[in-house]
Amino acid sequence: MIYIFCFFVLWYSAGKIVDIIEKVAKKIGFSSFALSFFVLGILTSIPEFSVGVNSLIKKTPDIFVGNLIGASFYLFTIVIPILAVFGGGVKMVHELNYKDMIFALLVVLAPIFLIADNVLTRTEGVFLILIYFILFYFIERKKSLHISFRDLSFKKVGHFIEIVFELLIHLGIIFVASNFIVNQTIEYGKILGVPIFVVSVIILALGTNLPEISLAVRSIFMGKKEVALGDYLGSAAANTLIFGILALLNGARIHIENYSLKTLIVNLLGLGIFYIFSQSKKEISAKEGQILMLTAFLFVLVEVLFQ
Repeated sequence: MIYIFCFFVLWYSAGKIVDIIEKVAKKIGFSSFALSFFVLGILTSIPEFSVGVNSLIKKTPDIFVGNLIGASFYLFTIVIPILAVFGGGVKMVHELNYKDMIFALLVVLAPIFLIADNVLTRTEGVFLILIYFILFYFIERKKSLHISFRDLSFKKVGHFIEIVFELLIHLGIIFVASNFIVNQTIEYGKILGVPIFVVSVIILALGTNLPEISLAVRSIFMGKKEVALGDYLGSAAANTLIFGILALLNGARIHIENYSLKTLIVNLLGLGIFYIFSQSKKEISAKEGQILMLTAFLFVLVEVLFQ
């Protein structure tokens, strides 16, 4: 019960951070796409980063690897399909042409390709960070997402110290909750006799996606399903950035014993189906959402049966 409660703590505090920064960013003058894809994309990945840092402290990098792989995959096969299934379809209003979309999906898949040899090095960590910023550069150049520093006015924000203090409190709460989650994930792996990589990729990844799931539910009720999509694409891409940062922080090579090509194949299948559906009619129907959810079920089945 405490384990489940900690996931809701992550959801609550991450949601508060997103709300605060969203208001600040709008006052400063970020465009809606920049806010959705990059700002909120990174912020909704705070739980994944916090879990990753705690896993490095516990010297169990398998946890952050499994968590980030599963979290990115579930965004396209569970979270976005929730919008489609329960919202009667979701329009692909993401301001990305097909080349940008392919590049974004390749950035998401990059960590999975790099650990196909069961090893993640610091050099590969640098590469993951680099391709994220290359993605940012190409999208920023086309969409003119940048803001002139002359136009920035933090005076518009108001109560700056109070905002920073509130952000620090919620970040602290997230870190403490993540520490407990990492400890319990290790224990559950031992009790169940299941590798912690498998526990992380199936269970932990769903828990750390609660902020994105929350956005999906809120978007359905508000009738703004297309607004959330930029955040999900951005969040999945941000996971690649976090992957690279954590690989550098770890220092030594990371060996993932329980990762195999089956994970790569199912990820390629899921994201390939998502791309086809998203480009066919520029929307994902309720039926297509159900098919994507089936690939998520297949992913879980493969990870459990073929450890």
